[in-house]
Amino acid sequence: MKFDMDYIAHHNELTETNPYFKLFLTIFLLVLTLALDNLYFDVFIFIVMSIVILAIAKINFRSYLKFLSIPMVFVVLTCLFLIFFFGKGEVIFETGIWGIVVTTDSLHYGVYTFFRVIGCLPLLGFLALTTPIAKILNCLATMKVPRVVIEIALLMYNSIFIFLNEIDTMQKAQETRLGYSTYFGSFKSLGALASTIFLRSLDKSETLQHSLDSRGYTGELPIYEPRKKGE
Repeated sequence: MKFDMDYIAHHNELTETNPYFKLFLTIFLLVLTLALDNLYFDVFIFIVMSIVILAIAKINFRSYLKFLSIPMVFVVLTCLFLIFFFGKGEVIFETGIWGIVVTTDSLHYGVYTFFRVIGCLPLLGFLALTTPIAKILNCLATMKVPRVVIEIALLMYNSIFIFLNEIDTMQKAQETRLGYSTYFGSFKSLGALASTIFLRSLDKSETLQHSLDSRGYTGELPIYEPRKKGE
């Protein structure tokens, strides 16, 4: 099952819920989670918002896991880096490699950073998976967020899906040629994928600019405005 966040945002039980309420709730809980800096509250928010996403919005469990998987890879790598290379205090574990050690301070720093991010991820997932991007941008426009910020967000959102689609297409092409059949072949294929996707992303960005220009783009993109009742 291919992960399509835009499709999920348009087809769930909370799609028609007031987008302003969802936006303000997300912002409020994000600020609260970061301000409290409490591990137990982070875990509580993660559990509650996951229940809301899965049980109330009725979003597929596998889709939710796919949403979490990409940022989780970076979170785990970052926290491991913090644990082994940052912080002072009493040494609690020695790796025996180039003097790399784990201290009480670095362990605390890494663990709390991990849980703070864990607490924020389902909040962002709640907004992104239950609210179409057009409605979010319309909310920001009515809140007088600078137009350039909204347009950059829209172009980035569009580019992310183009980028992911390119990765999916190239990865499937590599799999049909048995690019991941061996351990060494997998590393070679990943290296080729990483180098090629950079060039393809530049090409796609240029194509996007030509597409905008051909449609009369003058530096300002139209923002979706929902119809008022009675119109």
